[in-house]
Amino acid sequence: MQRLFAMAMVVLTGALVQGADWPQWRGVHRDGVWGESQFPEKFRAETLKPRWRQPLGGGYSGIAVSNGLVYTMDLQKKPRQLERVLCLDAASGKTLWVHSYPVDYQKMEYGNGPRATPTVHKGRVYTFGARGHLFCLDARSGKVLWARDTVKDFKGRIPTWGHACSPLIHEGKLLVQVGGQPDACLVAFDPETGKELWHGLEDPPGYASPVIAQGKGWQLLVYWTPENVVGMDLATGKVRWKVPFKITYGVSISDLVWHDDVLLASDYWFGTKAITLDARGENPRVIWEGKRLSLLMSTPLWRAGHVYALDRNQGLKCVELKTGKVKWEGEHVTPRGRNPQATLVWVGKRALIFNEKGELILARLGPERYEEISRTRVLDGETWAHPAYAEGCIFIRTDEEILCVPLTGSS
Repeated sequence: MQRLFAMAMVVLTGALVQGADWPQWRGVHRDGVWGESQFPEKFRAETLKPRWRQPLGGGYSGIAVSNGLVYTMDLQKKPRQLERVLCLDAASGKTLWVHSYPVDYQKMEYGNGPRATPTVHKGRVYTFGARGHLFCLDARSGKVLWARDTVKDFKGRIPTWGHACSPLIHEGKLLVQVGGQPDACLVAFDPETGKELWHGLEDPPGYASPVIAQGKGWQLLVYWTPENVVGMDLATGKVRWKVPFKITYGVSISDLVWHDDVLLASDYWFGTKAITLDARGENPRVIWEGKRLSLLMSTPLWRAGHVYALDRNQGLKCVELKTGKVKWEGEHVTPRGRNPQATLVWVGKRALIFNEKGELILARLGPERYEEISRTRVLDGETWAHPAYAEGCIFIRTDEEILCVPLTGSS
């Protein structure tokens, strides 16, 4: 009854139920915040058991959950390569529909499957495959409502490790990095029809997803390519400003952070640029830079003028945004290695950290210290895929299976 009531309220009001849904990359507002109010003080290993598990193909695609339905993507390699969009029932794990289409990964490194997280919006699900296939599907039936092959339609360039941009919907525009030529690195589509609204930016494609930065009386689409941090006009796609930030192998992966009037970009080799804008969102200025913070795949959390970020060498660290001062570091929430990965999510005043080894960590993060409350293995196997937190559960995946683990004890 609770599930039916929550779903009915979403349909009637058009609003998201706090804590119930995780409809896109990094949650309701794409800020890594889970609005779950009934959360335990700590985890016990004996209580964190899967409610269900289902077979799945390969991929790093994250998981989205909306209105009692779970969405992700995978790759089937035999008898031929097919990317798939899957919809499962959140309560039982039953597969409700599958949409598949042929792809050719050629010799793509780490070519185990799609990378981007589906976006669910107003009864539709939007997906972007590793080779540039963009789909709009009916969220309940999987029916194709429209589709674009961005390689053909925009002469799209595919980055070395495949497209990883999770589609963003904002003010009636579906924003996707397609890597098109000329001047079509980013494209805005009509979410209803798939019609192009604008294209802009000549830069090559990277791996991050677009972000909205806003201040009093202004807002911008901000994006980090392998060559620049860019501010773009949302209405037209016109480039308003650029800050050069050319990096090795094109690995602009971690999303930009906009917080406390600072825009932060950080990469594997060169470290960080922290940028401020004027009162109109113009005239970018680098206020600090360097290797005090070096990110790879993990997008930081932010709160009260600080970021909490997984440094490639120093583990989890806390950095003051406006000064670059490192408050603490060396908290190894995931094993050290060449490509450390963990996803970070706020739940109230605490944080949930899910690492590549399948461990779920509950911790307190503040400028003064890191305090680990509990650490429990909830997944057998390794993963770089972003989980979903919804309906009192964590939804997680590997290259072989997807599973649902209740966390709150009330679902």
